[in-house]
Amino acid sequence: MAKVYFKPVDSYSKTDEISKGAKELLEMLVKEEKIPLEKKIPLKVHFGEKGNVTFIEPKNFEGIIDFLKERKIESCYTDTNVLYVGERTTKEKHTNLAKQHGFTQLPVMIADGEAGEDYADIEINQPHFKTCKIGSGIAKEKQLIIIAHFKGHMLAGFGGAIKQLGMGCAARGGKLDQHANAHPTLNPLKCKKCETCIKNCPANAIEKGIIFKVNTKKCIGCARCIAVCPYGAMDINWLSTLPKAFREKMAEYALAAQMGKKNIYLNFVLNITKDCDCEGKSMKTVAKDIGILASSDPVALDKASFDLLNEKEGRKVFGGEDVFAYAEKIGLGSTRNELIEI
Repeated sequence: MAKVYFKPVDSYSKTDEISKGAKELLEMLVKEEKIPLEKKIPLKVHFGEKGNVTFIEPKNFEGIIDFLKERKIESCYTDTNVLYVGERTTKEKHTNLAKQHGFTQLPVMIADGEAGEDYADIEINQPHFKTCKIGSGIAKEKQLIIIAHFKGHMLAGFGGAIKQLGMGCAARGGKLDQHANAHPTLNPLKCKKCETCIKNCPANAIEKGIIFKVNTKKCIGCARCIAVCPYGAMDINWLSTLPKAFREKMAEYALAAQMGKKNIYLNFVLNITKDCDCEGKSMKTVAKDIGILASSDPVALDKASFDLLNEKEGRKVFGGEDVFAYAEKIGLGSTRNELIEI
């Protein structure tokens, strides 16, 4: 049975309490489970899309950063580029947005290169994927602290440690793998035939003609064309994504992202919104603030967070709980957990 440590905090406005609580949880988890710490441990975070105001702000991570500094551990903030077109589509724009949102205490590392092309194929041999495209900057690290904002998500049901691993550590092509059939589609009404996609496609999969199109037999699913198209003509058919299959694929990618690592996981069950921090808009919270949970097991952590939220609210807040059984089945972690309040 995996242990999950819990520090109650009843308001997101209590920044000092949140920061100190996160540090306490780290200290207890490392001590109780005798977790060896590497000389470098990046913090996997979500910088929040432009216009989003409910992402977990970096001022809440001061305690975590102090924990690492006291032990002379090198660190940085890290994330990967998104699949959709926005302010987090390329390394340059993503890094600038991170700084605008206050992530300045540490260097920022966008782990999958300028446009999502820099990744490592991690072998997992599972039902959906034999290999997964994980951002190379993350794949090469021996240990990470995975910091997740626990909130809702349109397809996943909820987002926590599993989503922060599976979707958050995947290169752009890996995100495409999880969302649909791993091939972008070209909207001829938006296409200006500028040939930017052709010049940037590593597989020569864009075919010219009266209407440009993607040759799905050649396409390797890297999704670079989505990132570089200046007119937003390349996209993914979001309606082709089935929620249950998406969650299974996300769990498999999570398995790949933590392969061979001794990660530490923290869920901030605060500022709980219906949708993801990728939503570039102001959102209202849908549940009361609960606090921070930590574990060395991402499945146990998400299950404890999910159950605690439902218990505190007296209702089922989010769906997507079928991911737990699948994640446990493929060996990502355990659904059985012991919640320890500190």
